[in-house]
Amino acid sequence: MAERPLNVLFLCTHNSARSILAEAVLNHIGKGRFKAYSAGSSPRDNQQPNPLGLQVLQNAGISTEGLRSKSWDEFAVSEAPHMDLVITVCNNAAGEVCPYWPGQPATAHWGYADPSEGDGDEANKLEAFRQTLHAIHRRLELLINLPADKLARAMVQQTARELAGRP
Repeated sequence: MAERPLNVLFLCTHNSARSILAEAVLNHIGKGRFKAYSAGSSPRDNQQPNPLGLQVLQNAGISTEGLRSKSWDEFAVSEAPHMDLVITVCNNAAGEVCPYWPGQPATAHWGYADPSEGDGDEANKLEAFRQTLHAIHRRLELLINLPADKLARAMVQQTARELAGRP
């Protein structure tokens, strides 16, 4: 792998839960080999990361510093970091027409249920976020432990798509 980290962008519709969780986890466990970002296709005005998502990250010992909801437009400009891999983490974003990404990164879809949906009490909602965090963490552990040849530019798309089939 090159001397610079592999840049990974996680996309969701609002960039408030799943993509934020994935960004934080990969930056936490990425061992300097990865730099994660997240964005949304249509974040609401004044969108903020979901407080329950931030709580489960903090409970897991994962930093929430600097996490913010943002539009994917920030990453479609020439001055933005060039992504090596773009992963949608919700079905809505997966079905949308994405912007042109400079450098034509590999893409994959890793769908997760939205932990912010549902009418349960606070404890049930927090548990949904915890379960989503663990599911994302398991898949990202597989990614970061791949040998360098599986992360080579020509292989990253196939490898990321194969990981989509993992729990």
